[in-house]
Amino acid sequence: MKRPLTILAAVAALTIVLVARTRWTGPDTRESVTADGDSLLAVDVLLLPDPAMIASADALNARLRADYPAGYRLDATHAPHITLLQCYVRARNLGALTAAIAGVLAAERPTELQLEAQAVVYTFWGGVALTLINVGRTPALMRMQERVIQAVSPFAVRGGTAAAFAGAEANAETIAWVEGFLAAATGARYSPHVTAGVASEAFVKRLIAEPFAAFTFRPTGVALYQLGNFGTAARELWRSPGSR
Repeated sequence: MKRPLTILAAVAALTIVLVARTRWTGPDTRESVTADGDSLLAVDVLLLPDPAMIASADALNARLRADYPAGYRLDATHAPHITLLQCYVRARNLGALTAAIAGVLAAERPTELQLEAQAVVYTFWGGVALTLINVGRTPALMRMQERVIQAVSPFAVRGGTAAAFAGAEANAETIAWVEGFLAAATGARYSPHVTAGVASEAFVKRLIAEPFAAFTFRPTGVALYQLGNFGTAARELWRSPGSR
């Protein structure tokens, strides 16, 4: 399916503007960062994909690295995932944050979601083509994201820097994207996907012109990760009981 750029790409270009307009659903309990020495973490509440999706992402990642050897390999520090929400939180609040997420999962059952991988798409990010397997939205997935937002909003803070990311390294686009994620990538703007890696734009344009065989898959659970550069799931902080 030939789609050189997605809505996600257009949204990313507007992130800096959208950051100033970020709104959380529910009470506005977001704090500004204070000089109290408490560290911030860039985190991702995410769905863990099943073996079928992991195999597809791994195969695509290998092709991307063949074109762009400086790109990253999907592994424990670059885990394939479907993001529900990204934000900055204080490290001291991780226990309460994960308890709030667990409360959502008592009602929402992520392993019962049936999702479809629909196409390979990309967005130009940090000087390279960030390549994604696009996942179709479903009412159940949208409801889960909304309830996760409501649970996490009391813990979200502003003002993250590269220090909030695993390895204390993140490009400007990634830092701004996490800050403005709620306004830029939730609700009607949500574009669920699995990031497969990076490569040159010319190569990825040729790659996405190839036919894509859509397939269905189910998440195996929910986890909380600290983000790395390019929005990778770099360090697992928590996994819901029963997740695989």
